[in-house]
Amino acid sequence: MDKKALAMFVHLSQTLHFGKTAVAFHVSPSTLSRVIQRLEQEVTSDLLHRDNRTVALTDAGKKFKHYAEQQLEQWQSFKNSLDEKTELLTGKLHIYCSVTAAYSHLPPLLERFRSQHPLVEIMLTTGDAADGLELVQNKSVDFAIAANPEHLPRSVYFHHLATIPLAVIAPTMQCKALQLLKIDEQQYSTIPWSEIPIILPEHGAARKRFEYWYRKKQQGKANIYATVSGHEALVSMVALGCGVGIVPQVVVENSPVKDRVQYLADVGEIEPFDLGICCLNQSRAQPLIKAFFSSIS
Repeated sequence: MDKKALAMFVHLSQTLHFGKTAVAFHVSPSTLSRVIQRLEQEVTSDLLHRDNRTVALTDAGKKFKHYAEQQLEQWQSFKNSLDEKTELLTGKLHIYCSVTAAYSHLPPLLERFRSQHPLVEIMLTTGDAADGLELVQNKSVDFAIAANPEHLPRSVYFHHLATIPLAVIAPTMQCKALQLLKIDEQQYSTIPWSEIPIILPEHGAARKRFEYWYRKKQQGKANIYATVSGHEALVSMVALGCGVGIVPQVVVENSPVKDRVQYLADVGEIEPFDLGICCLNQSRAQPLIKAFFSSIS
């Protein structure tokens, strides 16, 4: 049956006034009357009692009213379901993280988001985790997985993901660093730290953790052998016997050279990372970014 005819009948069954319903649907009373007559022909029963003054529903009319309301409701639900599909989020979401985070923390986040928003294109860039915050601030990326800095800029929103322990690692191969560490004798308390070659990140939270940790040793200036971009590169340099370094344990566990490095115990406490995903505060209301945080919370 014609959906407009059903809507006219439902409206008329409520007003019981041909003139009012005709005005509501922008038709003449005679046109409305013909619509009702066609409906009565289709159901083979009178739907209304009408005379010059009054209009009332017949028993069949009351049943047909219920039927018409159900049909219109189902039609609206069907249209709404189509609208929901057409309103699926689309666009691009640019995420930055380290290679390790792309293995360890990003997959479950993206899995949940993509299951809810399959039409969104994910653009992933990997690199030094220490660069993530800057890339967010200059709007090169939408999100970055990074360590919470000591002083989070007011323009940046930080969502906690995990607490990441850091460790001091050394090579397992025989080299100058290993000899100075006296690992075989387990004499950590007498380690000449100022002589041991150190591999450092170029910048970022891990470097600050090292500087604070080393100051407590009170052994003068550190012997910096090299600075590298990224924790993954630092683990590789240590594995090659170039020196000792401080890195997140998760980086070591996901490294292809993890069997060539070892953790040093009892060398002093190192504050862990507060790892999270960050974006600009002003971007949080954007549909894609809002949807992303909603999917991971």
